[in-house]
Amino acid sequence: MFAEQRGDWILAGTTVAFVTAVYVPCVQRTVPGGDSGELITTACELGVAHPPGYPVFTLLARLSMYLLPSLSPAHSVNLMCSLLGAAACGCLTLTVCRLTGPGPGAVLAGGLFAVSRLSWQWSMVAEVFTLNNLFVGLLLFLTASFHCAENSRQRRKITHWGAFCCGLGLCNQHTLVLYVLVIIPWVLSRLYALKELSFLGLVSLGFCFIAGFLPYIYLPISSYLSTARWSWGDQTTLSGLLTHLLRAEYGTFSLAKAETSMSLNRMLQAQLDHCLADLSPPVLVLAGIGLLLSSWDRTCRSVSWLLTAMLLVYSLFFAWRANLDISRPLLLGVVERFWLQSDAAVCVLAGLGLSHAHSKLERWHGHGGLWKTTSWVLTLALLGQMGHTNHRECDQSGNNVVERFGRELLASFPKDSLILTRGDLPGNSLRYLHYCQDIRPDIRLVDQEMMTYSWYVAKLGEHLPGVHFPGRWWDPVHHEEKDTFSLEQFLSHNTHRDVFACIGLTDGDPSWEGSFSRWPLGVCDYLVPAQRQFSPEQWAERTRSIYNWSEPHNSFDPASWERVANEEMWQARMKTAFFLFDLAERTQGEGKAHLFELSYTLYTEIIGAHSVYPPNWDKNLALACERLLRSGHWGYSPDHLLTCSIQHFTLYLEKDPTDPQAAAIRSAVSHLLKERDRLRQSRKQTP
Repeated sequence: MFAEQRGDWILAGTTVAFVTAVYVPCVQRTVPGGDSGELITTACELGVAHPPGYPVFTLLARLSMYLLPSLSPAHSVNLMCSLLGAAACGCLTLTVCRLTGPGPGAVLAGGLFAVSRLSWQWSMVAEVFTLNNLFVGLLLFLTASFHCAENSRQRRKITHWGAFCCGLGLCNQHTLVLYVLVIIPWVLSRLYALKELSFLGLVSLGFCFIAGFLPYIYLPISSYLSTARWSWGDQTTLSGLLTHLLRAEYGTFSLAKAETSMSLNRMLQAQLDHCLADLSPPVLVLAGIGLLLSSWDRTCRSVSWLLTAMLLVYSLFFAWRANLDISRPLLLGVVERFWLQSDAAVCVLAGLGLSHAHSKLERWHGHGGLWKTTSWVLTLALLGQMGHTNHRECDQSGNNVVERFGRELLASFPKDSLILTRGDLPGNSLRYLHYCQDIRPDIRLVDQEMMTYSWYVAKLGEHLPGVHFPGRWWDPVHHEEKDTFSLEQFLSHNTHRDVFACIGLTDGDPSWEGSFSRWPLGVCDYLVPAQRQFSPEQWAERTRSIYNWSEPHNSFDPASWERVANEEMWQARMKTAFFLFDLAERTQGEGKAHLFELSYTLYTEIIGAHSVYPPNWDKNLALACERLLRSGHWGYSPDHLLTCSIQHFTLYLEKDPTDPQAAAIRSAVSHLLKERDRLRQSRKQTP
């Protein structure tokens, strides 16, 4: 059998080799944004990743670190993901080879998936989606092999491997279950029709399926040993294990805790737009041809219908349950990763379409060599064009933005600081650098969201020496209940350390506001006892050049974490000026004008140093000019302050005309212009 399929394996191996040659030079060398930092840190510490745990990915990532000790942990895991992505493309090539034989259609299926934007992009970083792509490819390959099997012995062997892969794949990305639930009835119905289905056979398949779940044993073992300085959840009890596996802390069958819901039509339209933009209309046409011609071919009909059913079930269910607001670019970037699973089915259908079209044209018109050459030319043209288009965006070899973001933050903290992280960007980047790279071992990292879970203090408190928890968990709303504590209590128990919140504080707990103040330190906030004296000049000097950041504003894709990191760094430049302005608004007496002056001075310095900057800076400087004028400060010309305010309000409206306050700003500009005219007129009349 292997000799007969030798051409299939050679073509698939060649595809994998070429994809690897394209992927490896483009792999990111440093920690990426999103969940990547947490996944790599989990592998470094041999802990448990966020729900549902991803044990297969964690163990493979740890293995890659062991096999590639000369590389950084992030680089080694990113490289592993690129190889998994290349292997997934090989599986798609094999799938079409099994159904229609080796040829341009098979290369199109694997190559198209390889150079499509989403697949290429997410194969460059440490994420679970490339491993899911591999399991999807394996299931499609095994499905095709089962369909083409020549005897019951081959079918029995393939079904057992398929059952095992189904279970193993569900140890990674649970969205695979939507394909599994379609494949299993199809396989069982085929076995029943062939009179090869028996009770013992079902039991045997069930054992293989359950055997695939064995990696989940890693979760309670890791949780029981409790040696990881970073880990998620308590899986030492059955309820804790089920909570983690079912993603109960996120919401089972949901992407996030948020109750935001998008209409089914809008989500499906977004997926279609993605297919048109990233896979291209010719590919969708080929996929449609594949479905149509396969339906006429009795040898491939059931598989093409199966692929279509998998695609429809997955797309409809995911569109129904994806509860993120895709009007926000970053959240659209989160959602679109899950479309990779359906992209794989589309690529296989497109490969079948090209293979069947070539065969039909040859049968109807002859000239087999001509049609085959045309198919190869079309395949290479599509892959070449798509590869050329996506290479620049997907080449992450020089991308170190998120790691530099984390390093800049860590360098800004005083010795022995306590950092309260919030969100994926600061949390995962700092976590990776601290635990995997051993940068700033003197600090302590406490995740604000994790501290609200009942298991956090019990499982990770022992790995945070010097940090005192006044209860078992932080409840921002009901902190008077037993074993809970408020943020004010937590801060009061840790006054021996400098405490910083990055980025911001979790909503719902204002208890700290009476006892502590919040001073801006770049991206983060310094939480200090309220009685501590604040010196505006000293703080302005300390935060004036806190970060060494040179990335241009708006220089990254809006859906990327690099864009978020860059925006945070840019906005950090003006946080002290904004803080002083806000403090002046709440101050009475002589210090008010001085604070406005200091805020104005900082704003003018910042804006004067950059030609391109965030639009809100103009608005803030305009307000600072206007307030300084009203404060009665005599150190500046009223004409100059009025002109400054008018100029920067006008610039702001040009950059952001959709501001809800645009009408009020235009009215303010009109009043300021009249005031300046009166001032200048009065000067002319003064002898």
